[in-house]
Amino acid sequence: MQHPPVANLIESLLAPLLAKCGRLPGSALRYSPIGEFHHGPCRYQLPRFVFRGAPGGGDTIRLGLFASIHGDERETALALRDFLLTLADDPAPAQGYELYAYPVCNPSGYEDRTRHSRAGLDLNREFWRGSAQPEVQLLERELGMHGFHGLIALHADDTCDGCYAYVRGATLTEALARPALEAASQFLPLAQGEMIDGFPARDGVITRCPEGVLSNPADPSPSPAPFEIIFETPQKAPAQAQSAAAVAALQSILRGYRPLLAFGENL
Repeated sequence: MQHPPVANLIESLLAPLLAKCGRLPGSALRYSPIGEFHHGPCRYQLPRFVFRGAPGGGDTIRLGLFASIHGDERETALALRDFLLTLADDPAPAQGYELYAYPVCNPSGYEDRTRHSRAGLDLNREFWRGSAQPEVQLLERELGMHGFHGLIALHADDTCDGCYAYVRGATLTEALARPALEAASQFLPLAQGEMIDGFPARDGVITRCPEGVLSNPADPSPSPAPFEIIFETPQKAPAQAQSAAAVAALQSILRGYRPLLAFGENL
């Protein structure tokens, strides 16, 4: 089966960001796609944007932001794009941060609007398991190389009517996730119930998740331990509402992380 080039879809999505690159003071936003691989006759790269905020009076905090690891969750790519556009217009919230953003982690699935890649695999069950999938290998290389202090993966759940979050990693992660959900609730309801997506939940927060999800290496380099948040929006909601909710959540995390980090160091 022949597939049309993914470039047209992805370039259309990313065009507003590409137009901003190199035009901001100090080239705060840069585009540098990673890797090259094929699915059949189609060639792909993984798009990566790096946004460097102004110095923040301390060590620079590196965060990894990921979207569309499931190709049928295009809303997440839109949300990550919109978040970067807000920073391009007002970079103040990114002061002290270096943000590595990967808006389309599964380009063949994005093109086909399928959860899986064109290899027929759910890439979000392949991490740190010796996967041969090129998308996973490229992202694992990024995760290992940059030593992110925090990782946020955006997802859209077609089985849930509200926003929720998985939390992993640092002990302060839940203290970041709850205000992020509260910020998102300005635009979409929060998921309710003691079970969400098959896992025990409390006020929209889940502390367990499937194995093999996109995550930091088992022995990450930063100290203290990095936080990991998987932020989910209800996919049946309008795409713009999902984007607004995710942008609000990401902005909340930027506001809250450095104070929480300082609080943790003083415990």
